Amino acid sequence: MNDQVLKSGDRDYVGALASGLAVLQAFDAERCRMTLSEVATRTGMDRAKARRLLLTLHALGFVKRNGRQFELTPRVLELGYAYQASNQYRVVIQQQLEDITEELGESSSLAVLDADDVVYVVRSSARHRLMAITLSVGTRLPAVYTSMGRVLLAQLSEADVGAFFERVKLEAFTAFSITNPAALKQEIDRVRKNGYAIVDQELDSGLRSVAVPVFARSGELLGAINISTNAARVDMARLADVYLPRLQEAAAAVSKMAH
Repeated sequence: MNDQVLKSGDRDYVGALASGLAVLQAFDAERCRMTLSEVATRTGMDRAKARRLLLTLHALGFVKRNGRQFELTPRVLELGYAYQASNQYRVVIQQQLEDITEELGESSSLAVLDADDVVYVVRSSARHRLMAITLSVGTRLPAVYTSMGRVLLAQLSEADVGAFFERVKLEAFTAFSITNPAALKQEIDRVRKNGYAIVDQELDSGLRSVAVPVFARSGELLGAINISTNAARVDMARLADVYLPRLQEAAAAVSKMAH
């Protein structure tokens, strides 16, 4: 079996499986309960297809039904647990992130790149809240406007980075957001050269963060870790002179312990 990615329409591509997963992914914090019509609209499916998938997921125990509304069951967590259990190094990273939070009083996270987004897979939260949305394991954010995303994009080949910018839609989330593709490519090149990324209020006003890549002892890229903070409380000098070295120290510690 090779590593070629299948596309919809390929002989080995199982459309029913893809559709079932799309239904599961349609549910989120803002849409934890939906009617059949809402699921169909959110997934772009016709009602008949969405109904069959929901009833199948209900039969398998991944979805429960309350009147006209459907919602996920705790059994969905088994899918995530299998991923966590197969990656024991996350226990090591969790401890490192918690140590950072205890020392600096800031939130710290590990994320991986998934298509055009970063996905949070380990997180240590500080008491103060930085964004309007609640960040937790499983949260997805646009990679290009996060420090962890830029670090991970910098690990890609130039060809893959070029393909990323050809398909991604650049959006100004704040007045600080860089929306020029050429300028963003230069920023990715700078991150690749420096080995870290700092993003200042490009995703959310007042949100400032720094990130570095994390590698296993074998050289495998495990993801990126960051420290996020409030721009009014922590200036850029402290971010670079205090927070960045602490992150680099944590990344080095993980590399020594993760096989």
